[in-house]
Amino acid sequence: MSLSSDWKTAGTVETRHAPQFRLQSVPLRAVTLAEGFWRQRRELNTRRGMPRFLASMEEHGVLDNFRYQSGRKTGQFKQASFISDSDVYKWLEGACWTLVTEDLPELKASVDAVIDEIAAAQGEDGYLATHVPPERRWKGLAGSHELYCLGHLIQAGIAHHRATGEETLLGVARRFADLAVREFGPGKIETPDGHPEVEMALVELFRETGEQSYLDLAGFLLHQQPSEDTYPPLADRDALVGHCVRSGYLCCGGADWYAETGESGIFQTLERLWQDLVQGKMYVTGGVGQRFDGESFGLPYELPNRAYAETCAQIAHAMWAWRMLLLTGQARFADVMELILYNGFLSGVSLSGAEYFYMNPLSAQDYQRSPWFRCNCCPPNIHRTLAMLPGYMFSTSSEGVWVHLYDACEALLTMPDGTVVRLEQQTQYPWEGEVELIVTPAAEVEFTLFLRIPGWAEAAQVTVNGQPVSAAVESGTYVELRRRWQPGDRVQLSLPMPPRVVEPHPRIAEVRGSVALARGPLVYCFESVDSPAAEILDLALAPTDAAGGFTAESEPELLGGVTVLRGTGRAVCSPCAQLDELPLYRSLGSRSLPPRHDVTALAIPYYAWANRGPSAMRVWLPREV
Repeated sequence: MSLSSDWKTAGTVETRHAPQFRLQSVPLRAVTLAEGFWRQRRELNTRRGMPRFLASMEEHGVLDNFRYQSGRKTGQFKQASFISDSDVYKWLEGACWTLVTEDLPELKASVDAVIDEIAAAQGEDGYLATHVPPERRWKGLAGSHELYCLGHLIQAGIAHHRATGEETLLGVARRFADLAVREFGPGKIETPDGHPEVEMALVELFRETGEQSYLDLAGFLLHQQPSEDTYPPLADRDALVGHCVRSGYLCCGGADWYAETGESGIFQTLERLWQDLVQGKMYVTGGVGQRFDGESFGLPYELPNRAYAETCAQIAHAMWAWRMLLLTGQARFADVMELILYNGFLSGVSLSGAEYFYMNPLSAQDYQRSPWFRCNCCPPNIHRTLAMLPGYMFSTSSEGVWVHLYDACEALLTMPDGTVVRLEQQTQYPWEGEVELIVTPAAEVEFTLFLRIPGWAEAAQVTVNGQPVSAAVESGTYVELRRRWQPGDRVQLSLPMPPRVVEPHPRIAEVRGSVALARGPLVYCFESVDSPAAEILDLALAPTDAAGGFTAESEPELLGGVTVLRGTGRAVCSPCAQLDELPLYRSLGSRSLPPRHDVTALAIPYYAWANRGPSAMRVWLPREV
């Protein structure tokens, strides 16, 4: 079947013909970021992050692997990682989503050159995996990542097609996918890849091409026993288990499958697993993944501060949250997506845009970002996420226009009935909670404007043209503004942003009796750079009100421009010989502790830590009663 003819109007997830999606995604080219929070980070991603990573892939032989495969260069596979092909594909996907919104000839030339190497390396039957010798094809699916890499190739091919209209990379992906269709299925190879990813990619390939066999294969793989045979198929899972990125991508595939087929059991499973995530297995930063062993989930409330919290796991669960939001239109999914994006995800990249965290702990000593890893999955995953982020900001539906994320931008949105609306956001979010939206339909028209009121926002207020609205304005919901909109109508949204003291669930043993600070969508941390008068390990808080006695202060010259929280902490003397002389364990009351005294405490956004040299950092501090 021929390719979709409306590639220019497709979103990063194509929703228009999937019957179970309540909301429709908008194309990236419909959203233009203005001077604001995410534009600055997306530009760093484009100008520094992606070019430097491409150079590093050349330096470390990742691209040479394709040349060895094609015979253009003589040598043997260099990269020790079995997923290095997918690093190239994720980089390509990020570059292509960037090209949707920006005219960058040098980036386009780099994309074309990399695609040429990939196409030349493909086998006659469509197979493409530079790290797998011919005799090992499909022989080690539990760990070979062959289908995983195919999934990322498909996603890169779709992004390239939707960015340029060209079919070169998509053709490579389809030939490999066609081979998988021929060789996997009932009575053929029935074992899925040990690392899910291809499932959601195959569903998206079905959407791009209309080829039913891709959807059928996605469904077959989703319903099979995973290669890690201790875990049941997705539909039979009662809890999130195993490798966090694998689980997140599997849930994305399940959501996409449900969107196309309406298989109710899958959606019930996804809802059950979502509750397992948010009620016991997610960090206050939105981080996911408690155990180093297997990069895996732990038990409910097992949330140690050392926090594996792999950056890719945050990305996978933001992708899952996005799909659940599109399916339901429920703000709880957008709330988690926002939490992840501003905190557990964004901490994964330095303020320079070219160094990365693989893990994102909540307490650390001298942990620094790196430009390169042996297992290098996180950096290009960050690249593609930042590139596609504008597509997460809005949706449309038969009811109207939905605003999920707030940032300075302009969007030209087309509703399913063809109604065109220009929507402009003017805001300093996330530093300030005032958002003005200028609504400009092509002509006067009636529809509903859905504005998300974040779960953290108490006493939010909404006015239209200066007049309070009658609609309910409740945190953790979308306020529904239905009216006949005229060009130039102005909506004012006020989201109060006082500092907030956050308490953990009492079953989270490691932080029981501790508190953290947050403001707006941002979680804060304490870094030793800002605490010369006290060791971070000795610092405690004694909050007397909901704000903990902290005030928000703008620091435009600090860490690229941030709002800090300044207040009073409690600490022993530093250095403190009396504390140093205490035995590691002692009988109750046998030795008195050094007295604590007031010290100035300054908290910075969690995403910004480890950008000023080696340091100690903590999110949770003991609460002094």
